[in-house]
Amino acid sequence: MEPTGAATNSTGAKIVELVVYSNQNEKIRLKKALSLKLYRERCSMRGVARVLDISRQTFRDWLVDHIRRLPPLRRTLVPAQPTDVLELDELWSFVGHKAQKRWLWVALCRRTRQVVAYAIGDRSGRTCRKLWQRIPAAYRRCRSFSDFWHAYEQLLSTGRHQLVDKQSGQTAHVERWNCTLRQRLARYVRKTLSFSKSDKFHHLVTKWFIFHYNLSLTP
Repeated sequence: MEPTGAATNSTGAKIVELVVYSNQNEKIRLKKALSLKLYRERCSMRGVARVLDISRQTFRDWLVDHIRRLPPLRRTLVPAQPTDVLELDELWSFVGHKAQKRWLWVALCRRTRQVVAYAIGDRSGRTCRKLWQRIPAAYRRCRSFSDFWHAYEQLLSTGRHQLVDKQSGQTAHVERWNCTLRQRLARYVRKTLSFSKSDKFHHLVTKWFIFHYNLSLTP
């Protein structure tokens, strides 16, 4: 039996609806990818929202969802070698206002230039221990250097850590990385209006930056 005209029209309408739905999903996917790329290039949230004609809340939701889906940082790392050297340092930032300091502690592999671990907190020995515990076991067996900040003294018991002054050049690479972070991530610039308004976003965006930074150095 041949289909009636009504049945044919209904089928055609469903096909058109599916095509429109598919096209809309593709547009959203492309907008989401472009919004993340713009934000990674230091475009503000307001700027991203204006350029792509989306709400800031929509972009925040996309950003949070994307970052939370990232695998652990160790998945971005090149395998450690016995001769590797780590450089440790801490970097000042703040959340809300400058009295609310947040220190970013970093362990950088001199050979690969990758960040093998990081921690955000105060400038105490507790945050230093948190950083050390997050360093993968293979990298903790490597030699490491830091400045003379007293929190690092606890690492001397490992027998592999050495405190040095900046003129020694043993922490030059991690200090250079600090400059890279401040240049690429506006909320870490010393004098800026683009500071973090909440700890949640401070942690999320820092994680996102370090993750993609490491991937850019993966062979």
